[in-house]
Amino acid sequence: MSDFDALFRAAGVTGWLYAADIDSGRDVGHRPDEPVPTASMFKVPLLVALCRQADAGLLDLSERVTVTAGDRVPGATGVSAMLDEVTISLRDLAYLMITVSDNTSADLLLHRVGFDAVNAVPAEFGLDGTRVTQSARELLGSMSVDAGHGWPFVDPEDIARLSALDPARTNRSTPRELARLFGMIWRDEAASAESCAWMRGVFNMQVWPHRLASGFPYDDVAVSGKTGTLPTLRAESGVVEYPDGRRYAVAVVTRSFSTALNQPRADAVIGTAARMAVDHLRK
Repeated sequence: MSDFDALFRAAGVTGWLYAADIDSGRDVGHRPDEPVPTASMFKVPLLVALCRQADAGLLDLSERVTVTAGDRVPGATGVSAMLDEVTISLRDLAYLMITVSDNTSADLLLHRVGFDAVNAVPAEFGLDGTRVTQSARELLGSMSVDAGHGWPFVDPEDIARLSALDPARTNRSTPRELARLFGMIWRDEAASAESCAWMRGVFNMQVWPHRLASGFPYDDVAVSGKTGTLPTLRAESGVVEYPDGRRYAVAVVTRSFSTALNQPRADAVIGTAARMAVDHLRK
């Protein structure tokens, strides 16, 4: 739809979008099948893989682990930002991984679950464009190596060198596949019904209101999801649920023309584009 192209361009970004009615399958997209870096959205198939292993009796979500200083991955939230050792359950690590995008929690769970089990999730569901190849530590470390220095990364030449922004060299998916995975969680197809219900609750507790949720500022519309952020990349995938029972899986990914760190328009257009897509599906 040309309307999406104009909307993204006016916000100073290139955009990719896919939205679908979870129950009817009616959909709308803008470049929905192009590969994109997932950034922190790689934590969604990781969460599904964790739940599937719990369903199979391969791990106990109440199992407690102690996080040491050596386990910590750079990040401004959750266990990553703490200074002392923390003893916590796998379930609560998963909660932190999704709600505040805690990188340390993600990497501890990725080590526990394993890359093969995480990548078995999209493979089983026919999501052939989705793959997890890096931990959070590896992804963040690659940027310092590629740029030759640490954070921040704002020089256009540095940005051009970042493998973390190249879907061929990092964790990747497509807007259609990101939304499809959320649709399977909401239809109890991704894991057991009990696990899917728990995942829905965790996604609904994500704290960031400035992307998908900004397009639906209503008390009776529930927005659940997972954001992803890298230099010039802002994204979120998730589900929007209306009081009439209709529900929509949405994924929006943007790359900004500017390398500035703070770009409120680039964040807000994710919600605006999602609202435009959902309005189209509700007609």
